[in-house]
Amino acid sequence: MEAPVANAGEALFRPVRTGNAFEETVERLLQAIRLGVVGAGERLPSERELAERLGVSRVTLREAIRALSDAGYVESRRGRYGGTFVNETLPAPGGDGRKMDPALVEDALCLRYVLETGAAEAAAARSLTPADRQHLTATLAEACSSELDDYRRKDSRLHLAIAEVTASGSLTTAMADVRMRINQLLDQIPLLEPNLEHSNAQHEAIVDAILAGDPGAARQAMAEHIEGTASLLRAFLA
Repeated sequence: MEAPVANAGEALFRPVRTGNAFEETVERLLQAIRLGVVGAGERLPSERELAERLGVSRVTLREAIRALSDAGYVESRRGRYGGTFVNETLPAPGGDGRKMDPALVEDALCLRYVLETGAAEAAAARSLTPADRQHLTATLAEACSSELDDYRRKDSRLHLAIAEVTASGSLTTAMADVRMRINQLLDQIPLLEPNLEHSNAQHEAIVDAILAGDPGAARQAMAEHIEGTASLLRAFLA
């Protein structure tokens, strides 16, 4: 049963980029499941094999498998014939069962990438006032200390704060609009704690670069952060 999985999965089970290892591992596994590379009721390759092929630690792989288990895609079985198996019935794309248009998802992700990386770069290029700096550090602290059920709101507030300190009202308005679209997508997928911890670390890197006045680093940190979120959205909604 596993031999064709290994052959057909070469393209999917390739090394992920280290910047968003957890998110991309979830994406690769879900792609393999949704595309039928590992069919309903079939077993995923062994943990050791998957970790080696994806180029991630076994801790990261276990976190990704646990996230997919919690979301209803796989189950782990113990014993001689145990392992991680794809569930016979898979959740529909989107938390409410609606089919998501991949083109609309990609449109929102593209717009977000352009606006948010540009906003981070522009914010870092400005001479920030003490009030600007306090605004960034305060919203960062709120996001990092947020409870799970309030995370989306605090996360959105931080991203808007970055646009606000650019002093461009038009950019802030555009950011608010795209964030509404992104949040509608994010509401369709589960909150994954490893992703939230990773996002908070990335948020800190973004704000640190802005406060240090390093536009290139701010843009790169924001790009990496957004790409991680995009990986999860594509995985769950495609």
